[in-house]
Formats: sequence, C-alpha cells, structure tokens
Amino acid sequence: MSSALYDQPGPAALRRHRLYGALASLVLAGIVAWIGYKLVDTGQFAAEKWSPFTYVGIQELLWRGLRHTLEAFAWAAVLSLVFGAVFAAGRLSDHRVIRWASTVVVEFFRAMPVLVMIFFIFIALKVEPQWALISGLTLYNGSVLAEVFRAGVHAVPRGQAEAAYALGMRKTQVMSHVLIPQGVRTMLPAIISQLVVALKDTSLGFLISYEEFLYAGKQIATNLDYSLPFIPVVMVIAPIYIGMCMLLSGLAKWVESRGRRSKRRVRPIGRRRTPAVAVPPMPGQSGSD
Repeated sequence: MSSALYDQPGPAALRRHRLYGALASLVLAGIVAWIGYKLVDTGQFAAEKWSPFTYVGIQELLWRGLRHTLEAFAWAAVLSLVFGAVFAAGRLSDHRVIRWASTVVVEFFRAMPVLVMIFFIFIALKVEPQWALISGLTLYNGSVLAEVFRAGVHAVPRGQAEAAYALGMRKTQVMSHVLIPQGVRTMLPAIISQLVVALKDTSLGFLISYEEFLYAGKQIATNLDYSLPFIPVVMVIAPIYIGMCMLLSGLAKWVESRGRRSKRRVRPIGRRRTPAVAVPPMPGQSGSD
C-alpha cells in the first residue's frame, strides 16, 4: 500500500536501493574486519588476557558487581518514578505556591549534572556510596520524568478533560481515570529511554568506589598480574550493558502492545434478541388468518 508521504519505488529505484544496501553492507563488513584485524594484531585474543575469566574469584567479582548495578538501578528507577509523579502533580497543581515550588525543584535538579550531585551527596553529606549513587540518579532522572509526565498529561486532547468535568468528576478523578491512562501511551517511550539512561549512569558509581559492574571490570582491567586485559574486559562488560538496555526496551514494547490489545478487546455482553416486528396483513386478508 502506498503512503501519502512516500510512493512505492519502481524497478529502477529498487535496483538503486539494493545497490546502496550492498555498498553499505560491504563498508560495514570492511570496518568490522579492520577492527578484528587490529584486535588480533595487538594480541587482544591471546589466552593470557582471557584466562582471568576462568577463575572463580573473577567470576564472583563480576557477578557481585552486576548484582550491585541492578540493585542501584532498581532503587533509582522506583524512586525516580515516584519523584517524577509527585513533582509532576505539583507542577499541574492549581495552587500557585505549590506549582512554583515544584518548578524550582524540577528545573534545579534537571539542570544540575548528575555526577556533581553524586559527589556532593557522597562527600559533603557523607552518605554511603550506594545511596549517594541512588540519590543522585533519583534527583536527576526524577526531575526529567516529572517533565515527561507533565508533557504526557498536556498531550491529551483538552476536550477529554472538559467532558469529564461536565460529567461532574473532580480533578483527581479526571487525572486518574481520564488523563493519565491516555497520556501513558505518549509517555512510555520517553519513560523507558530515561530509565535506560539511569541504568547506564549507574556506572558512575565506580568514581565513588561503589562496587558495581564497571568497578569490578576496572579492577580486572588494571591488574598487572593479568597483563592489563582492558579490551577483553570491555568485550565482556559492554554486551551485558547493551543486553540489559535491550531487555528494558523490549519490556516497554511488550507493555505497550499489551495495552493496545486490551483496548481492542471488546467484552461480550451476550446476544441480543431481535425484537419481533408485527407484519400488517395483506389486503384482502383478515388479521386472524
């Protein structure tokens, strides 16, 4: 089917597209081959650099770092969503003082670099590394999510709220039953992308000696006993980070598709009987025939 903005390509255009695709594939394959050659040439696949990963102690160090990363992300994600919901409600409040105070808090923490907040909480407030990291991620990502929630509510057509108010609903009911359920579809991609940012920013914990996944990799990569296996550590850690982000994005797509299916599903209300219609008698016939 053709689109109003894009016509179906003809035979000549299809040939050009195939040619461009083949050239791009060749260029990409050449880049990958060159990177592989450089890795082999510098001895990054030597057995002595990969042997540390066979030790039980190294494996336990990586698993512990991964567990700490997931713990910090889980706390930061939940607290950021709560922070964002609370201050988004404050920014949508009818009370001017609450609205202004919420705006100041959100704009301040959204403009502040997350690393500065983590260092301030860790050094000035003398908070443990784990909670310094979680607090910094919560303040920054929560302030961004507050704007996402507010924009999602404003994205709902104005007539939806007006119709709900016309039915006698209060503002809390309008928000919880009308605006938020419809705005979630608009908010979801931005929410997931911000949670992915929070997941990757947990790697900042190694700067305050929090034993997360990147910190564990740093300890292995800078160990002289293992011939400084920096590249092998990157090749182990990077796919795990990418996999976690892809799982998070996949979960968001699954939730979104499930929400669309639930909206399309219609509840059966039973078969309706067709009411009997009285047929008038034909001319010349009596009603008793």
